[in-house]
Amino acid sequence: MKHAHAPNLLINGRFLGRRATGVDRFAFETIRALDQLIELRDPLVAGLQVEIIVPEALTGMSNPFRHVGLRASGKGGGLRWEQLALPQAARGRLLLNLCNSGPLLYRRQVTVLHDAAPTRVPDSYSRSFVAWYRLMAPRLGRVSQRVITVSEFSRRELCDAYRIPAGKIGVVSESGEHMLRVQEDEGTVAPTLNGRPFVLAVGSLNRHKNFQLVAEAARLIDDAQFDIVVVGGGDARVYGAGRDALPAFVKHLGYVSDGELAALYRRAACFVYPSRYEGFGLPPVEALALGCPVIASRLPAVQEACGDAVLYTSPDDPAELARLLERITADATLRASLRERGRVRTEELTWRATAARLIEEISPWLM
Repeated sequence: MKHAHAPNLLINGRFLGRRATGVDRFAFETIRALDQLIELRDPLVAGLQVEIIVPEALTGMSNPFRHVGLRASGKGGGLRWEQLALPQAARGRLLLNLCNSGPLLYRRQVTVLHDAAPTRVPDSYSRSFVAWYRLMAPRLGRVSQRVITVSEFSRRELCDAYRIPAGKIGVVSESGEHMLRVQEDEGTVAPTLNGRPFVLAVGSLNRHKNFQLVAEAARLIDDAQFDIVVVGGGDARVYGAGRDALPAFVKHLGYVSDGELAALYRRAACFVYPSRYEGFGLPPVEALALGCPVIASRLPAVQEACGDAVLYTSPDDPAELARLLERITADATLRASLRERGRVRTEELTWRATAARLIEEISPWLM
């Protein structure tokens, strides 16, 4: 799509050239919702002309949006492109960074910083990443005209960790409704499940995701009447070997497609999210959107996102988690109640609301 007039909002499209992460999901779904607002001629976006800027290496990529332009500009890629080529392409217009990073020497920009994880849980990241983020985030907080984050908890974190004034930070929420568009695919995972009830968990190499808690809880459960199905990667040491191996009712499926994950969410007795640190907590919200009951760590951001729609556990108490797993898998009435509460909560969290709130936050700088 080409605009009749010069765009007045440029979006940092660096995220389109890499394997999608949670923050990339936020970026894509927010832009998709913004595209829909323009399609509907919502008064909130009257006069808004939006264009995504990507590196020249992505020239020719398909534009997934109808009313948001896509332009390739500048050689190189990644961090170098973002710091050197992107400011030149922006040419003084308002730049929106949706994925935690942006050019450090460009002042007419708004940046979304999702959390302070590299400072709070540095063991989950490489030393070089932590060092760069500790330099970049405070600087972006100073040069950006507005900073956006995804929870009141993260607003407090950004203030404390990076000394960004609270009055400079706006808050938008996230949504799990994108999972409703995913075509479910049971074909490859069904044979592994053996028809038994199961609890779904996600393995991760990031220490703060705390899969170790699920492993320790599993070892405390005797004669389990359910399986624990683990998807994703993770540290093989967590699974143990020989006498220390996890019980047979823990089944590791490895990486699965979005369609397979959606099918697992739909069929699971519950989803377990034992993280030690989150700026929002998108996976439990995605699970709720698909009608899957959730047990999650008692974290401020997750409680803010999920409210009373989930059961909470300490991220440091495997015995408490083991008790909750046995309770929820044995109590159909409880699961039904959680599904209903999850439905109500997820109806309040939409990507359209996210996009609308974002435009309200940045509107003073769109003039």
